[in-house]
Amino acid sequence: MKQVRGRVRAIALILIIVGAAWPVSFAGVASASATRTSPAKAFYLDLGASQSLGTQPIGTSRHGFPTNRGYANYLVALEAAKGVNLQLTELGCRGESTATMITGGDLCYRAPHSQLADAVAFLRAHQNETGLVTLELGYNNIGACIGATTQATTCANSRVGVVGRQLVQILRELRAAAGPNVTIIGLGHADPFLAWAINGPLGTAKAQASLRTMQILNHTLASVYAANAVPMVDVGAAFDMTRTTPTNLAGLGTVPFNVAQACRMTWMCRPHPLPANMHPNNSGYRAIARAISVLLPAQL
Repeated sequence: MKQVRGRVRAIALILIIVGAAWPVSFAGVASASATRTSPAKAFYLDLGASQSLGTQPIGTSRHGFPTNRGYANYLVALEAAKGVNLQLTELGCRGESTATMITGGDLCYRAPHSQLADAVAFLRAHQNETGLVTLELGYNNIGACIGATTQATTCANSRVGVVGRQLVQILRELRAAAGPNVTIIGLGHADPFLAWAINGPLGTAKAQASLRTMQILNHTLASVYAANAVPMVDVGAAFDMTRTTPTNLAGLGTVPFNVAQACRMTWMCRPHPLPANMHPNNSGYRAIARAISVLLPAQL
């Protein structure tokens, strides 16, 4: 996934970040943990790109690496506390797009092998079991649009049509392979690049554009997931992506709440000279895990 560098420095009051949430109703399933009746165990198939692998930077590295501190790992722990034994299998791949998930040719799967083919094979082999599938895709299709200002919206709109069509194919193949007791949950995206707003007027303009881009992506994802009866985790809401109430951020002063959350829940605001990294930190991945947990059905 695309990585960016941001220098943390003192700033004046920043109060203008695009805050209007895209008018989308995210499909979901109400939590029923209080009355949940669970099997001794259920499988958990974790699919997607780098966030599905808990990617985080290590030490002074600019690059992120898979860890055991991702949302999948935290979700397993959350459900274990409720008596649900999730057996985790991770097939995700850094840099995965909807296209490479179908065809392979990415960093992990050499064509004709692909993440989707492996996922389908796994589901067919576990047809009689209760299970969960989470799917984190979409960002790598529109990542090249991030960082633009005037052309960001045009760029995103030109790419999300492909995202939608390919995501439909992915969901149909997963559902056809899955048994009757398998729950599939999709993930939306937060906007770590809101943190650019700490870098003055140009950074604020780039942050505004990135937010519009992420909203376009989330609108497409939500529409496809809803049309295919798949609940979608509103990751943007878990990160307070559109909340612009002024708040204090340590070392930086008063900033919009969504900017502060981007700094608090990702690696975008590491102190100089450490390079910024767009992936969630432990707090961010925990927030995603909690958001997934409330969508799980009572029977899982």
